[in-house]
Amino acid sequence: MKFYKNEPLILLAVDCIIFGFNGESLQILLIKRGFEPEINHWSLMGGFVQPEESPEEAATRILKKLTGLENLYMEQSSIFGKPDREKYQRVVSITYFALIDTNQYQHILSDEYKAKWFPIDNYPELIFDHEEMIVSAKRLLRSKAAVYPILFELLPEKFTLPQISSLYEAVYTIDIDKRNFNRKLLSSKLLIKLNEKDKENSKKGAFYYTLNRDVYKERIMSFLRYLPSWSIQEQ
Repeated sequence: MKFYKNEPLILLAVDCIIFGFNGESLQILLIKRGFEPEINHWSLMGGFVQPEESPEEAATRILKKLTGLENLYMEQSSIFGKPDREKYQRVVSITYFALIDTNQYQHILSDEYKAKWFPIDNYPELIFDHEEMIVSAKRLLRSKAAVYPILFELLPEKFTLPQISSLYEAVYTIDIDKRNFNRKLLSSKLLIKLNEKDKENSKKGAFYYTLNRDVYKERIMSFLRYLPSWSIQEQ
């Protein structure tokens, strides 16, 4: 028996906002659509939720299909469902944002989806309401990063202090006092210093660090309180 046969047909989709960090700037991963509607236009990676899937399972499938990576940090961002957001069919989209170190992605980059990284403040015009999706996801990323250590998901396993400060500056669009930032970060005991230096991006060679995952949940707040209070508010 079809209990809802008189109700309107609405398609359910997911769209993935994939943030990346290349060591210097925050990036967004976009694809050039190879199908209609809006063929050859830039967009987020997305797709429809299949009958056997939950929205989260659909987002996980789409992320793996695009990046080849599993177990990425992913979180539901928002829901976009204005009746006129797509002109060919009523589509409601649940958005998810994911965090990735771009260096993990480069070696498996393919031409299948014509995927490309763009700076978060300089990307091409997008289809539908995808730009609104990015703005909403970035706002949520800032809010979450002010409470939880999720930005470390954007860093490689070993990283330098300049990379961390560049990351926070990129996410919050602020200028950081590097000396005080590094002092506060090191005093938090969040990092483990390695006996290895990055000599490609620094004349003297900047030491590499790894995250001390045994203490980062309890120590991250003492570090985050260093950031200017206005920087964690919606911008």
